[in-house]
Amino acid sequence: MNLQEQLETRFLKYVQIDTQSDEHSATIPSTPKQYDLLNLLVDELKELGAEDVVLTDYASVIATIPATTDASVPTLAFLAHVDTSQDFSGTNIKPIVHRNYDGSPIVLPDDPSRVIDPADFPYLDSKVGEDIVTASGTTLLGADDKSGVAIVMTLAAHLLTHPEIPHGPIRICFTPDEEIGRGVHPDLPKNLKADFGWTLDGGQVGEIVYETFSADKATISITGASIHPGYAKGKMVSAIHLAAKLVDRLPQTHTNPAVTSGYDGFVHCYQMSGSVAEATLHLILRDFSRDGLAQKGTLVQELCAQLQAEEPRAKVSCDITKQYRNMAYWLEDDMRPVNLAVEAAKEAGLAPYHKPTRGGTDGSRLTEMGLPTPNIFTGMQNFHGPLEYVSLQDMAKATETCINLVQKWVP
Repeated sequence: MNLQEQLETRFLKYVQIDTQSDEHSATIPSTPKQYDLLNLLVDELKELGAEDVVLTDYASVIATIPATTDASVPTLAFLAHVDTSQDFSGTNIKPIVHRNYDGSPIVLPDDPSRVIDPADFPYLDSKVGEDIVTASGTTLLGADDKSGVAIVMTLAAHLLTHPEIPHGPIRICFTPDEEIGRGVHPDLPKNLKADFGWTLDGGQVGEIVYETFSADKATISITGASIHPGYAKGKMVSAIHLAAKLVDRLPQTHTNPAVTSGYDGFVHCYQMSGSVAEATLHLILRDFSRDGLAQKGTLVQELCAQLQAEEPRAKVSCDITKQYRNMAYWLEDDMRPVNLAVEAAKEAGLAPYHKPTRGGTDGSRLTEMGLPTPNIFTGMQNFHGPLEYVSLQDMAKATETCINLVQKWVP
């Protein structure tokens, strides 16, 4: 099979394995079903002849592709995450390959109200003649990041079956729980033993990313006073009403990701639950600069303090926790993994480009922890929802870029 055929076979198999993560779980991985794919990848890597294949106690798969050169070259790592977003169902995914896409809107058969229309998603216009994979309409597809998993596995298979390709030691890694910000265990960098890495977890063909959001999470807890509503005058303090008031006070220019773009940050309340007695809000804080992120944290804390002052009978607390930081803070000190990825993409016949990514990857954490890890495209589009799709040709170009990239480090 050629690269694209291998990618298709692997991708269609992987996406049918439900691997959604769960931010409310304290286990590693957050959902045991992620092991269904992790264990499969261990078996496949062993069958391919990879060395040092291990599933760690923090649920990451690590393997080695031995060097084919005697030259002294850096050890390189390629990573992807196995979990899918909890934003939309990942159960019973039925992938559909739309061969030789003709440019018309793609109606998803299990829910015809869901249509992937190039009028709404212009990138699809550039994919005419390519093979587009979608889900059936009632689930996400899981291209985020099983397209990356398929690319990394196809890269591993290609290098192991073509020892004439010169490269240094290659480390392959698959992580859990990236979607909930827990994909990189503190021991992962030392266990990878790599000098440079790349995550395969990006969007449009040719995209090489070295700037990501910096991210914090805010958890706001409100305790009210519950009493029978027929006798509540002067006594009831509704936690859920206070929570709604707080959300309403978030400045619209900061609170809704739908009105921000480019380098704009935001504060976004993505989950609220509770009752009269107690309410909890979960917010994500995003910005490309350290100062901007700190200002957004201060804004949330000030709004909580204001609410507390207005209703002293309630208890309002705000806990802000660190998630990840903009990888550019460190990559700008050594741009080799970015620049060589750009050269590798050009050799694959692409016009590589950079744009700031309004999210984060495992590479954000790894870069901060000392392993420079920019991000390479996979072709995935509209991820985290039922209109997700990916071009198999884009995935093949990503694989080709990686094959070129490993050779760039050999003198």
